[in-house]
Amino acid sequence: MAEEKIEVPAKFKDLVESIEKLSVVDLAELVKVLEIKFGVSAQAPVMASQAGAPAEAVEEKTSFNVILTAVGDKKIDVIKVVRDVTAKGLKESKDLVDAVATGQQLVKENAKKEEAEEIKKKFETAGAKAELK
Repeated sequence: MAEEKIEVPAKFKDLVESIEKLSVVDLAELVKVLEIKFGVSAQAPVMASQAGAPAEAVEEKTSFNVILTAVGDKKIDVIKVVRDVTAKGLKESKDLVDAVATGQQLVKENAKKEEAEEIKKKFETAGAKAELK
């Protein structure tokens, strides 16, 4: 590996020369002291090892939670969708749909992207609103 020539500013010249004279063990100890003193880490950020890949591209989300946020006018159709998606009974499905009046309700957990989008589409067709998280 070729050594890269770095221009050291004059104000740091003495400090850099002192550090260059340290043994590897002493340098490691100095790094630990500086980490503790200033509350920082000398480790390279994890993203640096990703060769400049944007953060979004590192890990694409593959499972989603389907959240029912609003029921709409066709409550019976929404209950049918809940029953179809969750395999819950009529009473449990109705209770879940009724509970949307007080807050968002989790309908399906850890669904694959395609399945989650299909469920969301079913709710929208029934007049309800759903989100994927």
